[in-house]
Amino acid sequence: MQGYKTFMAKPKDIERERKWYLVDATDVPLGRLAARISQILMGKHKPNYTPHVDTGDFVIVVNASNVKLTGRKATQSVIYRYSGYKGGLKAVPYNVLLEKKPERLIEVVVKGMLPRNRLRYERKLKVYAGPDHPHEAQKPEVLDI
Repeated sequence: MQGYKTFMAKPKDIERERKWYLVDATDVPLGRLAARISQILMGKHKPNYTPHVDTGDFVIVVNASNVKLTGRKATQSVIYRYSGYKGGLKAVPYNVLLEKKPERLIEVVVKGMLPRNRLRYERKLKVYAGPDHPHEAQKPEVLDI
């Protein structure tokens, strides 16, 4: 019986030349931004996407402090941190984190949209609160969201 075979990329088959994308987070809803970034980090935008192989690209996010929180997410959504000790659970609302560490807010939301395996922890996301970033040498493509 003749059938079609699904293409599964092997780590040696993946091109080592990864693209760099530049995303401006100004007035973009946080969830929409995170969903698009996570797809690029996983490599789902490429025809040779394979779930168990890292096929993703690098993403640079600028103006993270200007991201838009829609609805009541600013006060109701919370990021938790646990120190490991009794009473060490800290809950920080999105609006407080957006004021103090906007880079951390985007990193945590994008990390929640990535698969829970080894590929989740690849350091391909670079987030900056302002418009400046030190990755001009990589010649990033501007990505519209």
